[in-house]
Amino acid sequence: MVIGVPKEIKNNENRVGITVDGAYELAAHGHTVLIEKGAGVGSGITDEEYAKAGARMMDTAKAVFDGADMIVKVKEPLESEYALFKKGQALFTYLHLAPNPGLTQMLLEKEITGVAYETIQLPDGSLPLLTPMSEVAGRMSIQVAAMLQQKYYGGRGMLLGGVPGVAPAEVVIIGGGVVGSNAAKIAAGMGANVTVLDTNQRRLAGLDSEFGGRVRTLMSNRMGVAKAVEKADVLIGAVLIPGARAPKIVTEAMVKTMKPGSVIVDVAIDQGGSVETIDRVTTHNDPAFVKHGVVHYSVANMPGAVAHTSTYALTGVTLPWLLDMADKGVDKALADSAALRLGLNTYGGRIMCAAVAEALADTLEQKYA
Repeated sequence: MVIGVPKEIKNNENRVGITVDGAYELAAHGHTVLIEKGAGVGSGITDEEYAKAGARMMDTAKAVFDGADMIVKVKEPLESEYALFKKGQALFTYLHLAPNPGLTQMLLEKEITGVAYETIQLPDGSLPLLTPMSEVAGRMSIQVAAMLQQKYYGGRGMLLGGVPGVAPAEVVIIGGGVVGSNAAKIAAGMGANVTVLDTNQRRLAGLDSEFGGRVRTLMSNRMGVAKAVEKADVLIGAVLIPGARAPKIVTEAMVKTMKPGSVIVDVAIDQGGSVETIDRVTTHNDPAFVKHGVVHYSVANMPGAVAHTSTYALTGVTLPWLLDMADKGVDKALADSAALRLGLNTYGGRIMCAAVAEALADTLEQKYA
């Protein structure tokens, strides 16, 4: 199989879809790897390293797309890339289609076999290709919040951990999954008062045991969320329903009760966001805005800012799945793996993921298989 890896073009997206080790492994299996020149620079990988590993370096993204059977990326394709896809091509990347009807329509029209990292799911319910980036984003969310709490970014001017004689910040995390638990780990480590809300009592019990009482856990319901949001100096949105649009857990009325200069970081923004007052996706160049006196951060590719860590964490888990598809062919690999089939979002002009079909029911003519 011919695998194509273009340079990522999303704002400040410095990750790359494959490392030198991955290129070497694919080449050792007899596959051809086409990589756009400069694709790995943001992650600290040179063209020369790729070439030594057996990859062929291509001058343009078009040359990569033209020559490849499967495109491997990190982030979802942007509009400027739509025309590059060939009919029937395979795509392996984060797709996040639920809030993106335009991209979904393109994938359907070109009959792209779209396999999404974020919906590949093991029998135990875990999301192995989403987990490493959720770990990164969860930890980053607290670093970002600590920065935005500084007065010159619009925050209250609070040190998250306080100092002797001054109370620490109240950090509220909605969602106790991978993002939430990693956010709690960093926030608690910085000395903040941390509260995690989730609807899963077993998950909360696990967090209580993990943190030995250093993190407060609460069952999530409308009133409980409202009370927690009101007291928060930092609010982290960490809600995930695999493949689906994120539910709006935090309402505008709740945000209006927050203290001026409080900070919201919504990690769920790549699935549409869980905070009602976040009405736009921001970028690393212009990451935050103020609404109702509250600083809102809604960057959809947070891990791109720490590309070296993120690229190696991500490609370490994507490579075995990529090798399976390359070695067997995509259709055979899908037939052999129930987990991989859950990652299939589009195929032959049809939506294959129920959560995506439901999210886009009002905006796309239904082509759900």
